[in-house]
Amino acid sequence: MTDPRPGAAPRKRSLIELLTSLPEQIQELVRREIELVKTEIVEKLKALGVGVGLLLAAVVTLLFFIGVLLTLAIIGLSYVMPDWAAALVVAGVLLIVAVILGLVGYRVLKGGIPPVPTEAIASIKKDILAIKGEGRRGADV
Repeated sequence: MTDPRPGAAPRKRSLIELLTSLPEQIQELVRREIELVKTEIVEKLKALGVGVGLLLAAVVTLLFFIGVLLTLAIIGLSYVMPDWAAALVVAGVLLIVAVILGLVGYRVLKGGIPPVPTEAIASIKKDILAIKGEGRRGADV
């Protein structure tokens, strides 16, 4: 393909040689691109895994922090009332917060059930009617 003599100009390849080497070059290019994609995906998944692990560690630490704050609240209230009453007050406040969060979460979930894309379906129906020439522009189905 090239002249073995040092310093000589590279030999020009004929059109037939170029065309016959094309499939091999395309295969090599595809192999290298696939390898590049694999490498990039592995690197991104590793970074994702490390990030998720660090976020989980942060959440666990935050839960411990909340536990310490609740203990502090009980200790602080125990100066103005008996210890058992202070613990009961903190538990009651936590129960009220949990009930409110549960009710709000239930309402949000109820709004998403059934998980059917009703707006998209209505839009598709309008598009089909428009393609058929039925209905008016801008009219709701």
